[in-house]
Amino acid sequence: MTEPHVADSHDLIRVYGARENNLKDVSIEIPKRRLTVFTGVSGSGKSSLVFDTIAAESQRLINETYSAFLQGFMPNLARPEVDVLDGLTTAITVDQQRMGSDPRSTVGTATDANAMLRILFSRLAEPHIGPPSAYSFNVASVSASGGLTVDRGADRTKTEKVTFSRTGGMCTHCEGRGRVSDIDLTQLYDDSKSLAEDPFTIPTYTGDGWVVRVITESGFFDKNKPIREYTKKERHDFLYREPTKVKINGVNLTYEGLIPKLQKSFLSKDRESMQPHIRAFVDRAVTFAVCPECDGTRLSEQARSSTIEGRSIADACAMEIRDLAEWVRGLDEPSVAPLLAKLRHTLDSFVEIGLGYLSLDRASGTLSGGEAQRTKMIRHLGSSLTDVTYVFDEPTVGLHPHDIQRMNNLLLRLRDKGNTVLVVEHKPETIAIADHVVDLGPGAGTAGGTVCFEGTLDGLRQSDTVTGRHLDDRAKLKDTVRTPTGTLEIRGATANNLQNVDVDIPLGVLCVVTGVAGSGKSSLVHGSIPAPEGVVSVDQTPIRGSRRSNPATYTGLLEPVRKAFAKANGVKPALFSANSEGACPTCNGAGVVYTDLAIMQSVATTCEDCGGKRFDASVLEYRLGGRDISEVLAMSATEAEEYFREGEARIPAAHRIVQRLADVGLGYLTLGQPLTTLSGGERQRLKLAVHMADKGGVYVLDEPTTGLHLADVEQLLGLLDRLVDSGKSVIVIEHHQAVMAHADWIIDLGPGAGHDGGRIVFEGTPADLVAARSTLTGEHLAAYVGG
Repeated sequence: MTEPHVADSHDLIRVYGARENNLKDVSIEIPKRRLTVFTGVSGSGKSSLVFDTIAAESQRLINETYSAFLQGFMPNLARPEVDVLDGLTTAITVDQQRMGSDPRSTVGTATDANAMLRILFSRLAEPHIGPPSAYSFNVASVSASGGLTVDRGADRTKTEKVTFSRTGGMCTHCEGRGRVSDIDLTQLYDDSKSLAEDPFTIPTYTGDGWVVRVITESGFFDKNKPIREYTKKERHDFLYREPTKVKINGVNLTYEGLIPKLQKSFLSKDRESMQPHIRAFVDRAVTFAVCPECDGTRLSEQARSSTIEGRSIADACAMEIRDLAEWVRGLDEPSVAPLLAKLRHTLDSFVEIGLGYLSLDRASGTLSGGEAQRTKMIRHLGSSLTDVTYVFDEPTVGLHPHDIQRMNNLLLRLRDKGNTVLVVEHKPETIAIADHVVDLGPGAGTAGGTVCFEGTLDGLRQSDTVTGRHLDDRAKLKDTVRTPTGTLEIRGATANNLQNVDVDIPLGVLCVVTGVAGSGKSSLVHGSIPAPEGVVSVDQTPIRGSRRSNPATYTGLLEPVRKAFAKANGVKPALFSANSEGACPTCNGAGVVYTDLAIMQSVATTCEDCGGKRFDASVLEYRLGGRDISEVLAMSATEAEEYFREGEARIPAAHRIVQRLADVGLGYLTLGQPLTTLSGGERQRLKLAVHMADKGGVYVLDEPTTGLHLADVEQLLGLLDRLVDSGKSVIVIEHHQAVMAHADWIIDLGPGAGHDGGRIVFEGTPADLVAARSTLTGEHLAAYVGG
């Protein structure tokens, strides 16, 4: 018998001494060409091990193979905190990061399907209008001409006439966005008042501020004349005047019309990153409408007039992808055969992965986290690469139990081609297909970061870990359900794929809206529920935050704490902010000092002056309840709950906030922990804690179990019960059977996705749904509860 070849001995990925984020010297061996699932409670260190250690080091090593010149254009990746990483292969990361929210980014542009369609139309469409760019809504038509001076030597020059033109497909009216914004002037100012009477209703436009003084003292207007009495020229100058230099009190300033000024200051920002009062103003003052010129297609009339078999590229992009795949299959043109084959494969991959209900013109920013992740998977499905490490972050997020089997088959297919597949996952259905399981814990944050178990699924079941104990948990149907106190009527809903839906959503109970992905749940709940005052919506948009953001700043906790410190010590509140006057001057309040080493990774070292506390030493001398501000920020929410409850440090506003953090299961989080280090599940619950403070009678939650461990789901159900018992109405869009079983009322949409969905297929109690088994949801729920 021949000895095995030495090259065949590298069949393990070895990690020794991993200390990234909360990992505590983790050492582990992961089999290659197998499917390994990483489990553990939210915040236990799964992503720190898989994404921030294994995948990050693989990416860094690949980047180092490029020349120093090219590395200068790449992001500088720091080496993870780990002693040894051995046996790595090229890692391809497919995470849940939302795709860009730019209105010009669509499902088609994100997957190259649009690029292939544009080439197809430029070759086959009639009338022929130009190259592929003529069908692109991201390219504007441009033409220019001028003289080019050519030096012929010996003082001889010759001027040649040069012309340049480029044919693009962009609609000139909406600039390829498909929507146009209009500003409601009545929300900007009271036109019955004069400038002297402070007419503005815009945030930051206060009477004595410089913004208003530039307008009132520009010399273009009579300060005492009501705005409604302005002449045509005065009105134009007031609203639209180009930037003009003016002198006020000897200071050179720039005056600009109100509309362009607002567009630059407020409307150019991403809505989610705005402060709440600014966002409320923008929602009130700006209306978005479908572009009347291109009817929302983003394309010029010329691009829409060129067709293949009677369909324009706008028609093709508006079709559901499964219908478009059929249409492309019907095209038979040998001259573009390779292009058609590649386009068919890409479109078929969408259908195979369960996204056939989307259309290519769907804005990528409107996709849910799960849809975005599966869209990124498209390009890897037909790949000929093998021996690659694929890293997935909860690939079953946003999937109905019916769709999870399909996703499992895709993961197994990638493995069977000889790839290593690493999956961070909470769903028992996906844990069940693992060849190898790694369970991290035992708790979250500082209580986690160790490997509690590694081995087979059966071994996990028998282990005494949190995951092992909860793996076979099944929520029971409730014996009695609550009685509704009223109803929220929806009549004739037609948003997206809804087919004239009439439904009464019961109030005063826990109502769960279910259905396969793409059946119309979000369209019904977010797009059709009337939004009076009192509806609090918690959707899946991710929390934005830098290294300087932490739970204390995000929840608003720091504000009352700073004021209490200032009052107790007789100084300014600004001293107790690491982003303001109290910051350590050496690290500017970051706690670390970064050393830029050009193409090498930047090195972050703890600031020697403040020891990572972020505050100036003089600030740390001020105390409240025996602690300085850095010690307060180093507390966990549970400790802080006790600290703010009584004594000198009693701050009711702060106490309420830390209590809400404990309610959503984040009692272990330290108040000063950077948001960038939180897991997806922790961010989701932090957001929920903030929204629990909103005044409202109806809470709308979009998949609150995202990123939650089986043990955490139990806690979430308790929180939902407390909300309902306190007199609130809770409407949840959810796929998790535990939440369905716990509901008082279920509304099931379907029967399929896209144009096969959009109808109500069941309304009633979970027990009735299980008894009837008339829908896909009913069958899966019955199997789950053992009915």
